[in-house]
Order: sequence, then C-alpha cells, then structure tokens
Amino acid sequence: MVYLTRKEHFNAAHMVRNDSWSEEKNREVFGKCANKNWHGHNYNLFVTVKGKPNPDTGFIMNVKELSRIIQTEVLDKLDHKNLNLDVPFMAGVMPSTENLAIAIWKQLAPHIKECQLHCIKLYETENIYAEYYGE
Repeated sequence: MVYLTRKEHFNAAHMVRNDSWSEEKNREVFGKCANKNWHGHNYNLFVTVKGKPNPDTGFIMNVKELSRIIQTEVLDKLDHKNLNLDVPFMAGVMPSTENLAIAIWKQLAPHIKECQLHCIKLYETENIYAEYYGE
C-alpha cells in the first residue's frame, strides 16, 4: 500500500461558542475562540490517499486530479469564508477543527475513485491539528 499526501492552505474565520451557555461559561470553555466578533486561522490541510500504483502510470492517483477535487470540493467553499455563516456543509455544526476535518472528509470521499481516502489532517495553528480517518 502506498500513501500519497497533498498539502493545501486556506484562510477562514469562525466563532466557537455554545449559545445555550452563559458568556462566562463560553469564555471558560472556548477562551478567545468564543469572541462574538469572530477570529480567523490560516489552516493547512493535508489530504492523504492510499492504494496500489497503476502499472501504466505508476500513480495511485493523478495528483492533478486530486488537487482539482480538493480545490472544487473544499477550498472554493472554505477559503476566506466564515465557517459559521458562509459554508453550507458546516450549517448547524460547531466549527471546531475536529468537526471541520470530518466535514472535509465527507466533501472529498465521494470524489476519490482511483484509490481510497486515508486521512484528513487539518492544522488550525502550528501547534494544534486534528486527524480524521473516516471512522
């Protein structure tokens, strides 16, 4: 089995807060992320696929096609957007890094045909990231 990873980048704003909680509890649990005026991140996205190389091409998947799928299904929908307001596939979902990684998987999985989607690794900051394996 060969694993191939494509790295992408996007910027997005969000607010992480539970509207049924008090302002104090939101600050206690979410800190600055609960700011009612939003905040943003420079996300780094790593999409890993797995499979066996095609004997005719040596590829498990054409990277140009993988890049196109990521651009169309994820980046065009997330880049420079407000995750709480502008992204239909995040509607009603707490826009944590964990939930965003799951949502990105769901956006990509139906379009990966030549091999299998293996992992979404989403960096919110250089120190915090989430990994999702479709479980």
